[in-house]
Order: sequence, then structure tokens, then C-alpha cells
Amino acid sequence: MRTQKLDADHQPLDDAGKADAGISRLRSVGAQLAIADLDITVHTKLEPLESDWRALEKDPLASLHQGYEWCRSWVRAYDRPLAVLKGTAQGKAAFILPIEIESRQGVRIAKFIGADHSNINTGLFSAAFLDGAGGLDAGRFAAILREALHGKADLLLLQNMPLEWRGRENPLKLLPMVQNQNHAYQLPLLENFEATLKQLNAKSRRKKFRVQSKRLEAIGGFDYIDGGSPAEQHALLDLFFRQKSERFRSLGLPDVFADAATKAFLHGLIDIRDGSDYGLEMHALRLKGEFDGKIAAVSGISRKGDHVICQFGAIDENLVPDASPGEFLYWQMISGLQNKGVALFDFGLGDQTYKRSWAPVETDHHDVVLPLSLKGRIAGTAHRAITRSKAYIKARPGFYRTAQRLRAKIGI
Repeated sequence: MRTQKLDADHQPLDDAGKADAGISRLRSVGAQLAIADLDITVHTKLEPLESDWRALEKDPLASLHQGYEWCRSWVRAYDRPLAVLKGTAQGKAAFILPIEIESRQGVRIAKFIGADHSNINTGLFSAAFLDGAGGLDAGRFAAILREALHGKADLLLLQNMPLEWRGRENPLKLLPMVQNQNHAYQLPLLENFEATLKQLNAKSRRKKFRVQSKRLEAIGGFDYIDGGSPAEQHALLDLFFRQKSERFRSLGLPDVFADAATKAFLHGLIDIRDGSDYGLEMHALRLKGEFDGKIAAVSGISRKGDHVICQFGAIDENLVPDASPGEFLYWQMISGLQNKGVALFDFGLGDQTYKRSWAPVETDHHDVVLPLSLKGRIAGTAHRAITRSKAYIKARPGFYRTAQRLRAKIGI
């Protein structure tokens, strides 16, 4: 375990008679005091951090992807080396950055646990640290992280983070960053479903829903599966794997869900539930009549507090394609979550037409790129160049369509 200390600079208060300036300076000093004597320790196990971790994850704006149970499910499935960073200030937990080490072409990359399947990452921070982060010197913060991870990794690469999330700035924005090529798309859920739809083209959306409903009724109707028993949930997840595999195969793309570890991780998320929150809950559209019992569309969503994230979805392309079953399933999920304490339905990362049609809010994401060695400096430069190139292509629809066709043709 490596420990490094960072002391805050202290400045004297102005005279009490200078009221406005005094209050401003007092706030500044208070912010610095919140991060005074910051110690960072590196942990290779999750268990010693569980108590502090669970306390920090109660923050409603902390990503569910950094939750203790979420990370534990990933670690059990992948068993990669860990370098979890815990910051302590004035004897109390200030932050936890759940980090694992992955080796790529000889470069050791320190990244968020489970980052390959995360739609949003924030890290975990105490209220006191968040209040005081404005007094933290960016260069010194980067230096202490470098020292903590010295010899353990070549590059600190913390991906898919919004610099501001629901009105709050992320302290990690102090570190060297590059804008990620992917954005995320969200739909606020308002006081009722009608108000929610008004953020979109409500008339067009309702017309499309009526057409889809009639087409489904014409073949015998449908059942909307909302949750279910653990056995049913695991069975739906296995069905998703089969449907998605067929889709990737038809496009000539690699199946990102194919390996056993990813499947074990996602199955583990189904068993995570705490009140109204859940790691993964499967929803599906099951047909009646002509295709009785067949699943036309399936989706997995996660919930923490008032934030629901759609993690993935798939359709059976041989069943009622003219009814757009995937989009119809979104209607069922979103309307079903209305008035159930959900304020935001998140379609996750990736620019797709259906997301833009549903989501009036677009959120930029960024990556921390902090080299820790010469290898890391080279890898970090490459990551910045590749990310900016992808962003350039995605910002130009013609180039992007050509790149997608080429990717499908050569199978990368």
C-alpha cells in the first residue's frame, strides 16, 4: 500500500470590516481546509473499503457504475489487478476511485472498474471534498495521483465522464482531459407522461405508437414483461445474448458480449437489488397469437435513485419488424416508469437515430488522460489522437456512414 500526502495552502482572512471581500476569502479558505492533509492509499482488494465505499455511493449523483456491488460483480467475473484509490482528509474518506489495471500491448492502463460496459462514470466523493475541490491545485492533484500509481500503471485513463452532471462539476476535471467521441442522451421525466412527451414531437410520437399498437394487435397482441422472477430475468438476459450475437454477425462486427466473463458480470448485476434500485432489470415485449411466446424485443435497464440507464437492447429481426418492436418497448418502459420517482431516463452512450428521437438532452463526456511513465506518455498521445479522429468523423455524417460501412466490411 502506497501513501502520499498533499497539504493545502492557507491564506489569512481579510479584516472583518471588509465584509464582501472577507466572506469571499472565508469561502476560499474553507474550501482549502476541506482538502487539507489529503492522504491517498492504493488498495488491491475491495473488502477493506466496503464501509466507506457504501457511505460515499449514497450520493445521489454518483454513478451507479461506481457502486460497490456493481464493481464487485465485475471483479468476480474478470479478476483483474486492482489499484483502488482512496483519498482521506482530516481522518474521513474524501473520495474513492475504483480502478483496475488492464494491460494492452505491453502498456498497463489504470481505468475505472468495468469501464468497458459503463455508460457514465463520476467517481465517488464526499460532500466535504466536493465543497473544497475548488481550492485544489490541478498540478499538485495530478502529481499525487502519479505518485500513488507509480510502478503500478503506465497511464491513468478514466473514460466517459461528464465534466458537469446535473448541475454539479466533477473534481476530476482538474486533470488532463480529452473530449470523448461519444455523447450520452437523456429524457427528463416530468410531472406526467403527457408533459414528458411534449419535450419531443408528442403528436408524431403518439401517431407512431398507435400505428405500432395496431400492427401488434393484428397478429394477436403482446405482453409487456416488466421485471419478473430471478430465473425469468436470467433467461431474458441469455435471450438478449443470442439476439445480439445474431445482430453482430449479420453486420460483420465482433460480439462485445460474447466472452464468458462479460456474461457472468451481467448475470451478477441481475442479483443486485436494494429497494427500488437495481443493478440490472430485464424488460421485454412478448408476442401473443401467431407468434405466441416469442420475444420481439428485450432491454436491460439499471436504476439508482431517480436515474435510470438503458444498458442495452436487442430485437428479433424476424418478428414484426414493421411494428418497430424495439422502439415500442421504449414507450412501454418510459411510460411505466412515469410517477415512480424517476426523473431521468438515460439512453446511454452512442449517437443513434432512435436516441435522438427520444432524448432532448445531450451530454458531452470526457476522458482523463494522465501519463504515469514514458510508455504511458506515448499511449496517452495515441489515445488523444484516436479519440479526436473519431470525434471528427462522427461529427460529419457522410464520413461516419462511410466508416461504419468499412468497419462492417472488414469486420473491425
